[in-house]
Amino acid sequence: MTLKLRPYQELIVSYLLENKRCNLFVAMGLGKTVSTLTALNTLNYVEDIYPALVIAPLRVAKTTWPEEVRKWPHLQHIQIVPIVGTEAERRRALDKPADIYTTNYENLVWLTKHYGDNWPFRTVITDECSKLKGFRLRQGVKRAQALGSVAHTKVKRYIGLTGTPASNGLQDLWGIMWFVDGGERLGRTFTSFRQRWFKMSYDGYGSTPLPTAQEEIQDRLRDICLTIDAKDYFDLAEPIVNNIYVDLPIRARELYQDMEKQMFMELEGHEVEAFNAAARTGKCLQIANGAAYIDDKQNWKEVHDAKLQALEDVIEEAAGAPVLVAYHFKSDLARMRHALPAGRHLDADPQTIRDWNDGKIPILFAHPASAGHGLNLQDGGNILVFFGHNWNLEERLQIIERIGPVRQKQAGHVRPVFIHNIIARDTVDEMVIERVETKREVQDILLAAMTRKGYR
Repeated sequence: MTLKLRPYQELIVSYLLENKRCNLFVAMGLGKTVSTLTALNTLNYVEDIYPALVIAPLRVAKTTWPEEVRKWPHLQHIQIVPIVGTEAERRRALDKPADIYTTNYENLVWLTKHYGDNWPFRTVITDECSKLKGFRLRQGVKRAQALGSVAHTKVKRYIGLTGTPASNGLQDLWGIMWFVDGGERLGRTFTSFRQRWFKMSYDGYGSTPLPTAQEEIQDRLRDICLTIDAKDYFDLAEPIVNNIYVDLPIRARELYQDMEKQMFMELEGHEVEAFNAAARTGKCLQIANGAAYIDDKQNWKEVHDAKLQALEDVIEEAAGAPVLVAYHFKSDLARMRHALPAGRHLDADPQTIRDWNDGKIPILFAHPASAGHGLNLQDGGNILVFFGHNWNLEERLQIIERIGPVRQKQAGHVRPVFIHNIIARDTVDEMVIERVETKREVQDILLAAMTRKGYR
């Protein structure tokens, strides 16, 4: 199948070809990665843009960018090397030839010290550039300071990517815009920026934007920022679905393969009812999520945190926008609550729903079976993440409908609904997603997988 860029992705590519330094404000799932890579691929024919450096959250740097070039035929010749892991592993990665190197924000201080005056990256892409909002010329976040030391002296082309440029207000914009123009449009220092567009509170610590601030700031940034609004390109009657793939660590993969083999051996040669076939995949789904029950008393053991990392990335990119998270196993809920203590569980207390719809809950964990008919969650948010998956299509559709496009419209919200599926690669997760997308019978999908994997 030939993959084709969407019109708004082609717009992004054109914009990047015309602007050497800019920020793109594009929501997660709308293809900012492939658009940026396509632009770099085109630019490479007319100028020296490599080696390029992508700075991103750890999982995105390690997995998402390398995966993207493998997925698109016109990008498969691009060599990407992640600079992650221990210092020894990072040094070895830098010794490998590549067009693009990727690393996480936490490594920026080390990377700039490693190269000193010999910074080699002509192009820098900051994925989730909102992480740089704390930059100040003489203080602020160290990793932003490290990038700031080379941003305008060593870097010829700079691209900032985020879906949430000012999640906490207009003051967030100064730091991320400085890396584009050095303060030309919003003021050379953060102090001058605040003095120009904000009124300080009486205690000297807080501030509020002046009545003209929003319009004036937007006008000044118009020529170096491109915003893609989903409602301009999508039929808001349908959710925007984004599949996020994670890879099982080596030990977890070994455990999964052992369990998968047992599952297929039990199925082999038997025409089973869909319910029984689905039940036999339970252990595989547990391992794919990151924990497995070890006895009949609901005791479980964690085997990996790949999905938790992916969930944290989604929540971080949401930058304060409420996120509804669907889980399947109680072990998933326990692990998510431990990793994300700001989250709340959708329980039987009516106040929980009221708090969610009033914007008081940043993360709401819900089991699809408990979020069915009659619950109105659409006022609380428009982002749904499936941490785990199960075969029950009706339950999935029900929890989607709790914040779905119809309910959003009925409540007067003109905004898209985003559905993020966190999928463990080469596991039963993929089969469940196939069931969701095609509505094929469970046993047909499992039998086809048995044949594909050589178990029958």
